[in-house]
Amino acid sequence: MNLILFAIVPVVTIILYIYIKDKYEKEPKRLLFFNCLLGAIVSIIITTLIYFVFNIILPLPDKFSIIQQFIKAFFVVGVTEEFSKYIIVRYYAQPNPAFNEPFDGIVYAVMVSMGFAATENISYVLDGGYQTALIRAFTAVPAHATFAILMGYYMGKAKFSKNRIGLNLTGLLLAIIFHGSYDFFLFIDFVPGIWIGAFISLLVGIFLSRRAIKKHQDGSQFKAF
Repeated sequence: MNLILFAIVPVVTIILYIYIKDKYEKEPKRLLFFNCLLGAIVSIIITTLIYFVFNIILPLPDKFSIIQQFIKAFFVVGVTEEFSKYIIVRYYAQPNPAFNEPFDGIVYAVMVSMGFAATENISYVLDGGYQTALIRAFTAVPAHATFAILMGYYMGKAKFSKNRIGLNLTGLLLAIIFHGSYDFFLFIDFVPGIWIGAFISLLVGIFLSRRAIKKHQDGSQFKAF
């Protein structure tokens, strides 16, 4: 039970952080909960199914070369996990009337992503223990949040734009690029010191995420002038 708690705490912390950042027009808690739940269950199911298809179409050997690790990071993990989150935001959250300002794209994308991160984190922490919980609290969980914020920023813009398809796909692509970059540097850990690239990728993602949050906050139609 303690391990599960340790796995969930960073997820809840990020959820509360984004909820507080939604300053001007809070989203219905029930809808936030269901987005998170869909991320925790449906997104994981979609990811598992796509992984299964990838293993049939694009089987990779046990020992990967750098090129194969690149394919795994970007086209297997990045595409699969971010697409599974994107589907829920696009077809469940975005059409909802409560999604009524661009910042909501960030809110709902993070809720879905944190649901996914919670399920994933519990699995890793139960297997790896407290050390894994501590490491992932400052790496993998925040990374999932940054991918979601970058995707949600563009999906929030898309809802109120004539270029909905283009902006939605831009958000998905950006999340895939950052997710793939983060994982790629971790996957090729046999190259001495290369893992630092993952942290640089994460720091850049955090920097851009903070800017994305502020930009949508400043542009909110619910902001009192």
